[in-house]
Amino acid sequence: MRADITSLFGLNIYTDTGTYVGKVADLVLDIDERTVKGIAVSSINKDIFDVTSKGVIIPYRWVVTTGDIVLIRNIVDRFRKPAKQEPEE
Repeated sequence: MRADITSLFGLNIYTDTGTYVGKVADLVLDIDERTVKGIAVSSINKDIFDVTSKGVIIPYRWVVTTGDIVLIRNIVDRFRKPAKQEPEE
């Protein structure tokens, strides 16, 4: 998959099941290997990520395809906040 790096900035990121993840803010590059190692995600979906920061970095190997959006493998189950359990009586 080849794309102009600047064409990825600002694109919405969704999982392959249609869950919104966030927006591409930046890319993590490995200069020696000339590869993209990760995507810095801003405007993250707080229902998925239980973090206090404004963004996260996801591995580029999770990217399925890019175009008008960035499509990644379904990661929701890995990061979704655990549901609050009601105390048992």
